[in-house]
Amino acid sequence: MNCIIIEDQPPAQRILKKFIEDVDTLELTGIFSDAVQAMEYLKNAPVDLLFLDIHLPKISGIEFLRTMNQRPHIILTTAFTEYALEGYDLNVVDYLLKPFSFQRFLQAISKIPTMREETVSLHQEKSPREEIYVKTGHELVKIAIQEMVYLHSDSDYTGIQTLSKKLLSNEPLRYWQTVLKEHSFSRVHKSFIVNTGKIDRISGNLVYMINNAKIPIGRAYKESFMKLVLQ
Repeated sequence: MNCIIIEDQPPAQRILKKFIEDVDTLELTGIFSDAVQAMEYLKNAPVDLLFLDIHLPKISGIEFLRTMNQRPHIILTTAFTEYALEGYDLNVVDYLLKPFSFQRFLQAISKIPTMREETVSLHQEKSPREEIYVKTGHELVKIAIQEMVYLHSDSDYTGIQTLSKKLLSNEPLRYWQTVLKEHSFSRVHKSFIVNTGKIDRISGNLVYMINNAKIPIGRAYKESFMKLVLQ
């Protein structure tokens, strides 16, 4: 995956460059001190991923982002927390708050749909994510992944039922299918994903969850779902 850095501080450039070099599936093709230089480069060079600082000379990273019609994957980097929600409103992959660790860097790139965690060269053992932020309206709500009981499609949104509350995520169900791929979740219906660790029983074409919810099993998903739970 080709990537570039847009960052005006040399120390931050060096850290990002080192982190990128330590991941076998990333290829750094350019480093730019301002967005204007990067604009010219992007006219002729294909880029899959862009590490973008928010505070830049000439135009800010947010302003630059708003000018792009077709965007590569974007990971914002900044020392300021107040731009987090604005960044997520622009559908960036992640928001890295400086200073960030290599582990946090890996967590950010693992959110890119084409970058599965198993393709990332970690050089160390890592544990799966235990918590996740759910974007609901203009808020980010942190929940424990294993607290999720099931998720259901609600038009272009996703309803998330946990053991203690219900949330409405701004992301569609297909987004959550990708995010939860490495955890104990399974698509059982075109409109439902269940946490297999929260199943009470399966009867016919219904999954009974521990919170008494009854989830239908779609014909197209039944075979793969049953193989998963019986393995």
